Amino acid sequence: MNRLSAAVLGAFVSAMFVLTGCSAGIVNKGGDTTCKEYQDLDNDKQRSAVEKMVNDRKGEEGANLEVSVVQAAVEAYCKTVGTSSSKISEADLS
Repeated sequence: MNRLSAAVLGAFVSAMFVLTGCSAGIVNKGGDTTCKEYQDLDNDKQRSAVEKMVNDRKGEEGANLEVSVVQAAVEAYCKTVGTSSSKISEADLS
């Protein structure tokens, strides 16, 4: 393998690492998470989505109790009146 081929191969491999690294993680969409996406998450990721939603709404971090109450409301919403494409932010939290 000559130097040019090695350089091209090295650049290609580096580019592949960069491209796959950018798409490897799941983005936390907070309140824009759909009920289907929410229900497919484990409990920790569900809580993280709710925490982000509360933070986005209030502009500050919510207390543990507040996040727990909102999480319960979102779960109830998604299991009853929410559809698979409903956003968790549509849960009536008033």
